Amino acid sequence: MCGIGLLWYMYGKMDLHEIGKILQSDINYTWILISAVFGILSHIVRALRWRIQLQVLDMRPSMHVLANAIFGMYAVNLLLPRVGEVWRCGYVAHDQKGSFVKVVGSMISERLTDTITVALLTVVLFFMQMGFIREFLAKYPALEESLMATATSPWLYVSVFLIAVLLFLLFKRKSENVYINKAKTTIRNLWHGVKSIFQMRNTSMFLFYTLLMWVLYFLELYVCFFAFPQTASLGIVCAYTCFILGSISMGLPVQGGLGPWHWTIIGALSLYGVGANAAGAFALVAHGIQMGVMIVLGIYAFFSISFAKRKEAAACETASEKR
Repeated sequence: MCGIGLLWYMYGKMDLHEIGKILQSDINYTWILISAVFGILSHIVRALRWRIQLQVLDMRPSMHVLANAIFGMYAVNLLLPRVGEVWRCGYVAHDQKGSFVKVVGSMISERLTDTITVALLTVVLFFMQMGFIREFLAKYPALEESLMATATSPWLYVSVFLIAVLLFLLFKRKSENVYINKAKTTIRNLWHGVKSIFQMRNTSMFLFYTLLMWVLYFLELYVCFFAFPQTASLGIVCAYTCFILGSISMGLPVQGGLGPWHWTIIGALSLYGVGANAAGAFALVAHGIQMGVMIVLGIYAFFSISFAKRKEAAACETASEKR
């Protein structure tokens, strides 16, 4: 709801008639379709990367299952932010008859890898575009204050310290309590999944897939720049800047970054001289194609899962009749 409210607030200040004219006549939709292809490929690469981690846990789901898990995850996240992550772990764990908690652990380490990647890319952006970053934060002082408040808040570090102490005491002391022992087992399984990233036999492929996936994410946005005459000449550095700022905004618990992503992209493009209406149209289309791909792939995934379940049930029924 917050994202929709922010979207309504932003576009309420723009000339919607002018944005409509841009959407109808100024866009080369061939580039938008190419963007969709890069988006689909990025999801498939994510599935390939996750498979390497799951192999450490003695799980070998088919690519069909993994693709459905990733496609379905993004679709569920559009309805309930972050719930899709839990859903995909449950789906794969059920398919492999394995530990759900271990699969969750592998997902956490996978997402941690993405966080580190975004952090590294942000550092690169900072040194490439130091002047731009300062100008962007000056334009949105509330954002800078929020980031500084989070980074310097003592409660963040106190919370991390207290959690570490509680975990240490939990595992150091022996207990006959069933719930405490169950909690220990859950945490051990979770950690077993998390540390799968350090036990992979094919680390080089994991890193390659990580690099390829983020290149595809970037290309998904970059090619959209060529679809608009107002952004076609801005160059790769501008696209990279928008990509990093947009990636950071996607970390907010909002359906598909709806609202924060548009706000960030429009703000960045305005500093590169793009008018508000053109920037608003670009954000709508670039984000819309991402959401469209996720919705279509999600529908495919759930139909595919439903068909597989019916096929499995029919096979079981046939087997029981033969007996």
